[in-house]
Amino acid sequence: MAGRELTSVRSPRVKAARRLAKRAFRRRENRFLAEGPQAVREALEIPGGLAELFATAEAEARHPELVAAAERAGAPVLRVSGEVMAELAQTVTPQGLLAVCGFVDVPLETALAAGPRLVTVLAHVRDPGNAGTVLRTADAAGSEAVVFTDASVDPYNGKCVRASAGSLFHLPVVVGPRFDALIPELRGAGLTVLAADGGGKRTLDEALDDGLLARPTAWVFGNEAWGLPAEILGSVDEVVRVPIHGRAESLNLATAAAVCLYASARAQRGT
Repeated sequence: MAGRELTSVRSPRVKAARRLAKRAFRRRENRFLAEGPQAVREALEIPGGLAELFATAEAEARHPELVAAAERAGAPVLRVSGEVMAELAQTVTPQGLLAVCGFVDVPLETALAAGPRLVTVLAHVRDPGNAGTVLRTADAAGSEAVVFTDASVDPYNGKCVRASAGSLFHLPVVVGPRFDALIPELRGAGLTVLAADGGGKRTLDEALDDGLLARPTAWVFGNEAWGLPAEILGSVDEVVRVPIHGRAESLNLATAAAVCLYASARAQRGT
């Protein structure tokens, strides 16, 4: 790694990176922060995905292969002091690597052009940790795209990026469409639009048994506290509820998403 260690938070490079903690600056620069070796590793898998890497001397010693890969990719690698990394990082115990990455989202038409059989839609999801966990779950279940509607959290929020555990870099992510404009696009791509909601008349078990989940499907998941608004529930093809067999009042968002997406994966893959 060339160059001296940056020890001042007033360094122009450090200040520019720190601004990316705010959504307005992320949107202006089309860049975001990805923290930790896992995120850096995944960003390096995308050509041009990693624009700049900040690393402490300790992290450079622990992960020389990532530093070398960043340099081979032509990304500037800047060594910073622990104090500077603490200012840049958004975690209590920074891991010493922080990447500035270019946006990875794609237009809706690009995500749907490949004819996906399983799509995940986040509508009115506001908690970044939950959103990132659903993104990770969607990736694991084989969802071929994840859509964040205009009423949902920014997928480039630092907490969302961390909760996705690298999945943000794995599959097409669409950002910002209005739900009323999204529905006809999903149907036009041959997808049945299902909403997961506790008020659904059909249970997930019934939807699995009668073959509904074997169809190409877009699952819609809503707000953590109050679910999906009536206008969305009234516009989808079916509202499906996860059956509660015990005394729990409900499932949290990420758990419900996991159950629904894996049910679809099972039905579509025949396993």
